[in-house]
Amino acid sequence: MEEKKIDLNSIIGFVLIFGILIWIMYSNKPSEATIAAEKAKKELVAKQAQAKAVAVKPVTTPTVAVAGDSTQLVQLQKTLGGFAYSATLPSAKESFTTIENEKVILKIANKGGYIVEATLKNQEKFKKGSGQLVQLIKDNNANLNIQLQTSDNRTLNTKDLYFEPTLTKVGADQILSMKLKAGANEFLEYKYILKPNDYMIGFDLRSQGLNKVLNTAKPLDLEWSLKTFRNEKSISYENRYTEIYFQYEDDKIDYVGQGQDKEENSNKASFVAFKQHFFSTILLTDKPFETAKLQSNNLVNDETIDTVYTKQLKANMPLAFSNGELDYKMNWYFGPSDYKTLKKYDKNLQKIIPLGWGIFGWINMFIFIPLFGFLSSTLGLSFGIAIIIFTILIKIAMSPITFKSFLSQAKMKVLRPEITELGEKFKKDPMKKQQETMKLYNKAGVNPMAGCIPALIQIPFMYASFQFFPSAFELRQKGFLWADDLSSFDEIIKLPFHIPLYGDHISLFPILASIAIFFYMKMTSGDQQMAAPQQEGMPDMAKMMKMMIYISPIMMLFFFNSYGAGLSLYNFISNLITIGIMIVIKRYFIDSDKIHAQIQENKLKEPKKQGKFQRKLQEVMEQAEAEKAKKAKK
Repeated sequence: MEEKKIDLNSIIGFVLIFGILIWIMYSNKPSEATIAAEKAKKELVAKQAQAKAVAVKPVTTPTVAVAGDSTQLVQLQKTLGGFAYSATLPSAKESFTTIENEKVILKIANKGGYIVEATLKNQEKFKKGSGQLVQLIKDNNANLNIQLQTSDNRTLNTKDLYFEPTLTKVGADQILSMKLKAGANEFLEYKYILKPNDYMIGFDLRSQGLNKVLNTAKPLDLEWSLKTFRNEKSISYENRYTEIYFQYEDDKIDYVGQGQDKEENSNKASFVAFKQHFFSTILLTDKPFETAKLQSNNLVNDETIDTVYTKQLKANMPLAFSNGELDYKMNWYFGPSDYKTLKKYDKNLQKIIPLGWGIFGWINMFIFIPLFGFLSSTLGLSFGIAIIIFTILIKIAMSPITFKSFLSQAKMKVLRPEITELGEKFKKDPMKKQQETMKLYNKAGVNPMAGCIPALIQIPFMYASFQFFPSAFELRQKGFLWADDLSSFDEIIKLPFHIPLYGDHISLFPILASIAIFFYMKMTSGDQQMAAPQQEGMPDMAKMMKMMIYISPIMMLFFFNSYGAGLSLYNFISNLITIGIMIVIKRYFIDSDKIHAQIQENKLKEPKKQGKFQRKLQEVMEQAEAEKAKKAKK
């Protein structure tokens, strides 16, 4: 080492500085009371700084003490307190234990005792044949930590301390005990129990003999975080379905929501699920956490740049002591976000799958999921064929409703000349025109709302399909025709640029669905225009329908371009079948002459008794007419 030289100028400078300091100290000498107060303050600040330093500063790998090395143990006790014992064991090193079954591979680190890698077997990233298995945890994207408040006012973090691993087998079960020791029989234990062919891992968290080492007056904070990796072709599509779900107060399910810096607090949380689009990491507990602070932060601001992670998810839960010790029976789930797989655990986990609320969810749970499962699993049909047959069966079941809608339109079409005549006759009196029109409907036995009701009935099924297909894990990486993955977009052309709201690719199924909906609306809008004449003072519906003929397909084209091909295939086949049903009904089931004859016959009969709604509407119109007459007289 090079020896530094001190010249005369340096010596003179040090002497002058020292003299100035002495002068300042004597000229500003405080009183004895001030000195005593300042001393107490400094001692308090020093203690706080020491505690903060222990909490924040990561514990470096200590030198392992040999047996009987009391000097080394004393040194470790200065930073680790009662847990210095753990740093003297042979396990106090960067080492890992791997356990696996037919479903998952788990790698647990000595440092922190937590799972540092969770790999799903038989599940590939991005696309089938990529050769990259789905890894929910790797490269320090996850963390599990307990803040330990010790009896000597230290704050330690389990993530910085070394656990001692012990791997045993009980039957076919693998049991890995990770112990953070404060002595031979005093420890904090993480026990992992891996059963054969299962995504669910037992996780017991308990302490023994730590009532004198830890401050048990208040709960300890369990901190869990996960930065979710992208696993699918479309990061924006995957990000849309990545969020935190949690169960609270026995069976209530809620979620944190999308966007930046979303937070939610929960009481009596029995599970917290970091749900990605098709995979989930879930922490369950038999003894609910009193509270849970949950945070979600979106990491995809620009999908062309932010391509590795989707969201940063965090959860903070208190661990309460019982008789001075911790004792929690918990579980980890590392596996697919699949409705059937989650449901078999009988812990309400399937409720994290977004199937829609109310009637939409019921349609999915009791019709769509069982029917699609029967076609794809029981009958063993390919998933593309299963979607087509599924769509045909749904449309056939809805065909009576479709028939009623078209029949109503046909009746209105027959009455159009008479309605037009009434419009000309009472051109200057819209109220009277409306009254006479209602009378005509009543005489003819035509309900103008009959065409709307069937359409309204079909809306829940349409919305349910928008929830079902994006959530169907079965479709992941299942091909059909040119689509290699029905759960993602069916790219046929990769664009060298990015179109806002559309993307950087062209999908074919959305194009076919847009063409189908164009012709469907072309056919239905013509009938609707013929059936419903222009009303005085009302918007021109004919013009609006003409605009919608072109707007709707364009909206579908943009909206579905990055959606899963399965949903686009369903909409294409659905509109195609509807067009076919319309043609068949018009050609073979609806006879305009017979309808006209029936309407004329109905006119001769005594008019049907008006319903409550029609009667009330008639009364309102009559009152309005009377008020108008009074004003005219004045």
